[in-house]
Amino acid sequence: MYLMGIDVGSTGCKATIVDAYGNVAGSSYREYKTVISLEGYYEIPAKSIRDEVKNAIKLAAKEVKGDIKAICTSSFGEGFIAVDKKGEPLNNPILYIDPRGKEYLDRFTSDQLGFEMYKVAGTEPQKIYSLPKLMWIKDHQPDVYARIDKILFVGDYVLYMLGAEAFSTYSLATRSMAFDVINKKWSDEIIDCAGVNRSYFAQPTASGTILGKISPHVAAELGLSNDILLVAGGHDQPCAALGAGVNKAGLAVDGLGTVECITPAFDSPIITPGMVKNNFVLVPHVVDGLYVTYAFTMTSGSVVRWYRDTFGLAEKAYAESHGINAYDYIMDSAMDQPSGMFVLPHFSGSATPYMDSESKGAILGVTLDTTKEKFIKAILEGITYEIMVNTKILTGEGVKVDRLRAVGGLAKSDKYMQLKSTMMNSVIETLNVTEAGTAGVAILAGVACGIYKDVEDGIERIVKVKKVYNPEPSMSEYYQEQFVKYKRVYQAMKDIYK
Repeated sequence: MYLMGIDVGSTGCKATIVDAYGNVAGSSYREYKTVISLEGYYEIPAKSIRDEVKNAIKLAAKEVKGDIKAICTSSFGEGFIAVDKKGEPLNNPILYIDPRGKEYLDRFTSDQLGFEMYKVAGTEPQKIYSLPKLMWIKDHQPDVYARIDKILFVGDYVLYMLGAEAFSTYSLATRSMAFDVINKKWSDEIIDCAGVNRSYFAQPTASGTILGKISPHVAAELGLSNDILLVAGGHDQPCAALGAGVNKAGLAVDGLGTVECITPAFDSPIITPGMVKNNFVLVPHVVDGLYVTYAFTMTSGSVVRWYRDTFGLAEKAYAESHGINAYDYIMDSAMDQPSGMFVLPHFSGSATPYMDSESKGAILGVTLDTTKEKFIKAILEGITYEIMVNTKILTGEGVKVDRLRAVGGLAKSDKYMQLKSTMMNSVIETLNVTEAGTAGVAILAGVACGIYKDVEDGIERIVKVKKVYNPEPSMSEYYQEQFVKYKRVYQAMKDIYK
């Protein structure tokens, strides 16, 4: 008896089939290309998403001999596919980095929604969201706009094309800028302010809801049985949080990949001017009764990759020749002592709390004695300082994190995990789960079809703590003192490059 999770990212999609204990029985990843126009517009072809998701499902299912009981999805946020009354796509999902929609933001501030809007939508007006993109379509593609029956977020669209009715999971709906995160419904006030058609927005639906069964036609096309349940998933970040066992206040997942995102859970909405000022959103968790927020950086593993490809070619070659991971080898070669340097890792701008796309990186404190081992340590310290900026602010706003569960590529390094625990003065746990997003949707699917009695049962069977890292008190105190200095670097760089 198996469960299928489908994760739709901005560059590719993955179908993974697991048993009740999270063991992978079949998996397939398919890529698609982002289309970038001369105007700087960023889109993913809807046809590519549809075709490659189907291909991934077929290929993964071929590896499994047994019944698949349910399918659940997670996906990146913001992007949507508008469908007509026949269910045919009318547009390509527009990515969050696309500039379209920026010109409409003044409409919301002039209507004095501002902080009042945050109290409803869990965010301030920003161009990254779906609503400004829909407003752009209305004005610039009126023929498309007039044919819309429903707009569906990408993960929700995948289940729709498999046979579900049109719906929007709460956590993906939040990425529209038009969803009431407290009352779990579309905000008529915000939609009226935008001047778009209220009927285009699909029925809001809680994660874990059974949406019916796969259509017989699609099941035959994909070589699947036609009694597979379709289960509502959600935005990739809260799905990954569930897959890391974050099912109560005080826990958070730390996704350590190309970028870093910490997703903490709390049991009541936190709506403060500080959350707004520092660009922390309020999002319903995929676990009923909880909320999450996102503290993220644009560069984490990508800075280590930059070092590897710029200065670490010898280390990369050595690692490859000895069959070991180059990232692990580089990080483990960092000096044991503090570097005494500062690296501002804004190599691709900054995310929360500043949201400053023009910010530049900096490397401070270089001397003739600086070695590669020292430089690597400074990089690891820098990417940790940057996330500490976020967690310190969140703590001050009432978002408490007792334990941080680290997942992703950088979490494989013992040396880095110990450093991170010490610098953040926090208990950090690494897990047996290699793909938290897949584990999260598997838990949602398993509860829905009765494999697990509840979310806690699913977590107990799938998620296991591998290792616990505790802070080293004396070094933690040192890093807290250095952190005060680090926080001055961003403003100094901003003054230079403004």
